[in-house]
Amino acid sequence: MARVIRGLHATVVLAAGAVLWGGAASAKDFVVGLSWDTKDTLVQSWEDYAQSEGKTLGAAAGVTIKWIINVANNDPAQQAANIEDLINQGVNVIVARAKDGTAIGASIRAAQQANIPFITFDRESISAKPTAHVGADSYAHAALAATGLVDELKKQGQTAKCIELLGSQVDTNAVNFSKGWNDVTKKSGVVETVVQVPTEWNPDLFLSGTTNAFKAHPEANCLFVASDFALSAVQAAVESVGRWKPAGQPGHVWMASVGLLPNAVKAMKDGYLDVSALWDSYAHAAELDRVIIAIAKGQEPGCGDKGCLASGRIVTPATIDSMPNVWSKTYADK
Repeated sequence: MARVIRGLHATVVLAAGAVLWGGAASAKDFVVGLSWDTKDTLVQSWEDYAQSEGKTLGAAAGVTIKWIINVANNDPAQQAANIEDLINQGVNVIVARAKDGTAIGASIRAAQQANIPFITFDRESISAKPTAHVGADSYAHAALAATGLVDELKKQGQTAKCIELLGSQVDTNAVNFSKGWNDVTKKSGVVETVVQVPTEWNPDLFLSGTTNAFKAHPEANCLFVASDFALSAVQAAVESVGRWKPAGQPGHVWMASVGLLPNAVKAMKDGYLDVSALWDSYAHAAELDRVIIAIAKGQEPGCGDKGCLASGRIVTPATIDSMPNVWSKTYADK
């Protein structure tokens, strides 16, 4: 595990005349400055996978990745200072999960002025273009969840009238979640969304919105949860209307989600959550390593217009125990 390092003096210097794609391509060690906005279980899983997969992928490519890691504790000013420190240390590339998509632009420009490539991770910059962006394809995640639920309904000869729990509509991921869900379900022939419930990613609104939606639509037998981080609030709401039943029992509410975060693992194992599109930190980290290695070798990373994006994986109660690299299982009981 890399140590969290702050305020060190310069230890690595870029070769003179370095350019964005190949400044240190010939170096045996490629130093990555990694700036986290915060540290939680998801971030820790990204870090663990990036380090472990970086060793494997780097060895195959002849690149040894070294990591310098710092954490901003949810403070954009601290993140800017941390990134300035990484620039001063002369790292070969900077990776940052931005606390503030606007503020990160100043750090991107500062790195580029120092001829240091800059990769945004998970969250995009909205004020400056980085060298590359690596993240999740949020549209694909929701489409996967919707497809998984549709397939299961068809297999069992069932139809569903669904309550869609929206995320914040100023969050591009949340907008994409809704679009992916509706693009698949509207043409499915087995799923009808009867109401959309705004939550603004607020657990209290997940609770009240779900409760009110079931009261207004007692015919509903399905939920799409745009992110299952607030699943405990959803559970409380469904329990309040007497509908929290595992699959196979009368009154079961079909449920699909995006994330399969740690607090959703038990619900899936117990049969309450039917399908989830895993927010796949393993795939995100492996893609990050691939892009880092491409930059280390002076190659274009080959990202599309929206960046180098990883899709999720469908997880169900039947597959959750056997599926490898499901990060949330590690943290479910912690």
